[in-house]
Amino acid sequence: MNYKIKCIRCKKNYQLVVKPTRYVTCYECQKSELVGEITDVEMKKMFDIPEQFYKDNMFLRDIKIKYLMYKNLSEKQVAAFIKAVEKMKKASEEK
Repeated sequence: MNYKIKCIRCKKNYQLVVKPTRYVTCYECQKSELVGEITDVEMKKMFDIPEQFYKDNMFLRDIKIKYLMYKNLSEKQVAAFIKAVEKMKKASEEK
């Protein structure tokens, strides 16, 4: 079940969520945090996905922000990111 919740920062944009989430932030509020230089070739390739995916999925934004902050991700985070991107690509192809 999908529903929309207002962003906790700007309180005007809505974000689509699947399950109850405590801190919902919209793409516009997190856009500045997503900007940064990625030097690792593998990570650069992994994060090179359409911007619409980042707009639609809060989880993908969160993983990229964490990588930009800590310059490291666990194997489980990478696997979950790749799985979510593949799922979104499949869904966009079916439309």
